[in-house]
Amino acid sequence: MVLNNATLFLDLDGTLFDLVDRPDDVRADAHIHRLLERLLNHLNGRLAVVSGRSLAQIDRMLGATASDLWVSGSHGCERRWQGVIECPPRPSALDDAAAQFHAFAHDRPGVLVEEKSLGVALHYRVTPQAETAALTLARELANQHGLLLQHGKMMAELRVGSADKGSAIRTMMSRPPMPGTIPVFAGDDVTDEPGFEAVRDLGGHGILVGEPRPTAANYGLSSPTNLREWLWGVLP
Repeated sequence: MVLNNATLFLDLDGTLFDLVDRPDDVRADAHIHRLLERLLNHLNGRLAVVSGRSLAQIDRMLGATASDLWVSGSHGCERRWQGVIECPPRPSALDDAAAQFHAFAHDRPGVLVEEKSLGVALHYRVTPQAETAALTLARELANQHGLLLQHGKMMAELRVGSADKGSAIRTMMSRPPMPGTIPVFAGDDVTDEPGFEAVRDLGGHGILVGEPRPTAANYGLSSPTNLREWLWGVLP
């Protein structure tokens, strides 16, 4: 697969970046900054980030490079292009959910709470024995507050449920200069499946990064390292 006449959509955690125990530690290095700059030039600006992270988190991860990209955060609920931001209001229910997640994590060393603009996530990668209790709490809070429970790799997130990565990709593909190009989306998690379905329906391609599993993606790469190597390889 080549990227001629393509629009490239990239997830971040587990896709462009390797997964780490502490999500707040993730930052783009010089190698990733250079790769994104080269892709932007090759694709004439048709490069987008589609992440579960909030816009503020994406800005911290990518630095100044983020301002040059199409960006969708919070699983499709936030979008930004050329300084124009689309974002729904944050429901107060997330504050209560965050407080209960923090109380849960306080008694379980290694469990981390990640607060976002339109969601809050409970990470138990370092403490996998907390999984059952974490998921039980997340389900209870989702039902209590009418929030969407979003499962991920060793985490549970409560978020606004008005969009997903597929709806974000469809929206961005409808805006110039995207129409008439071939959408390509690389992602790793079950949260990326709506994105894979969207690019498939639009005549494009999905790339699953990581271990093989049932997916709507039609290509696979074994790791973020392999994805970065492939992206360098398709550049002229």
